[in-house]
Amino acid sequence: MQSQQMDDSQQQKEKMTDEIFTLNNDTICAISTPHGTGGIAIVRISGNNAIDIVDTIWKGKKLADVKSHTAHLGTLTDNHGNPIDQALATIFRAPNSFTGEDVVELGIHGSRWLQKEILNILINAGARIAEHGEFSQRAFKAGKLDLSQVEAVADLIASTSRASHRAAINQLRGSVSERIETMRQDLLKLAALIELELDFSEEDVEFASRKELIETAQTVENNISDLLQSFTAGNAIKNGVPIAIIGPTNAGKSSLLNALLGDDKAIVSDIHGTTRDVIEDTLEIGDYLVRFKDTAGLRETDNQIEQLGIKKTTKEAQNADIVLYVIDPTNPVSATQKAKDIQNIEKHRIIEILNKTDLTDTIPPVSQNAIRISAKTGEGIENLRKEITSKIETLDGNPTGQTIITSVRHAQALRNALTSIKATRQALSQNVSGDFVAQDLRETIHHLSTITGHITTPEILQTLFSAFCIGK
Repeated sequence: MQSQQMDDSQQQKEKMTDEIFTLNNDTICAISTPHGTGGIAIVRISGNNAIDIVDTIWKGKKLADVKSHTAHLGTLTDNHGNPIDQALATIFRAPNSFTGEDVVELGIHGSRWLQKEILNILINAGARIAEHGEFSQRAFKAGKLDLSQVEAVADLIASTSRASHRAAINQLRGSVSERIETMRQDLLKLAALIELELDFSEEDVEFASRKELIETAQTVENNISDLLQSFTAGNAIKNGVPIAIIGPTNAGKSSLLNALLGDDKAIVSDIHGTTRDVIEDTLEIGDYLVRFKDTAGLRETDNQIEQLGIKKTTKEAQNADIVLYVIDPTNPVSATQKAKDIQNIEKHRIIEILNKTDLTDTIPPVSQNAIRISAKTGEGIENLRKEITSKIETLDGNPTGQTIITSVRHAQALRNALTSIKATRQALSQNVSGDFVAQDLRETIHHLSTITGHITTPEILQTLFSAFCIGK
């Protein structure tokens, strides 16, 4: 029964991909390096005739005779046999290539004219320009990558910090896929037992105790919940950890932003209420990309424009993963005002900062545990950077060494799977008919399968691959 379900799932995937990918077996080509002029550029060619097509414009060792995963120096010619560039051809023979097809990668000089000309020559020789993400589409169709790994390729290309790169690499290596597949197999076994009981319902046969079935469902539920909880940190790692800088007016918030960025991003003035809107910029701190948001100063005011800025400050503080609360020791905030400023912010998200330490040694009672800095002289800024890094690593249970979810699509699928597996466990606990249990199980398996692509839809694939560059 379980084997049959797995075969049906695979057949469904193959049928769906055949229906979705109307692409034929043409040989495709594209520039895989960024657009523009550079020292070198990579032209990628993939398809059954890739090697033969390149051989028609190649002077050097015949590529049809060389071994896979070898590189060869030669000369590229135009369609009339005239040399146009010296190049390096790297050969990857099917099925041991990214796409599962024969692939040739040509390392050429990075002239923009030359890149365009070689593509035209390849087209005249029988290739065609690849569609967006078509190389990755072919890798998915050939079973080289599942859908979560395909998404990891895009994340790897777009990674902007060591942490986002590490998350993408782990996902590409199958960390997410393995967790999902383990749960799928557990659920398929569970479904098989339920189906067997339904098949033999008239004989009153029990193939597994309800207790064992409930334990399996609970284990899967816990694993789904763990993965889903990692999304908050994973999304922040991928897109940048949001950090709001708040505090009373003239505490030095804008000066702090400038000191952290090493640039005069924000206007600095002694006039209270200078910052009226949120000023945002990104910076890499440690392994992480962070998104700093300098906000309007918190104070009582009748100015309607400033009041709007203060409302934005409150909203940004509530939405931020970390809040930097800045205090001016020369004009210290009262304990009452401080409590009001941070009343809706969890304590573990706050880093208190005592600024302007170059002006006084006095430490106000409300900031005994604050990090002491001078945004003007740079004193303490490095310590603050370290504290920010430490705070990021401790948020959400320090997920950096674990499998984490960074995709909104994955998170939604997990939410749906969590709902249906909870219904499964509750139905088992209440001895509900196996027909209803089986339906909830199938829904859970379906939602998990959409993550890896065992089950998918044209809308998912078209949206996903359209975001890729042509050369990938």
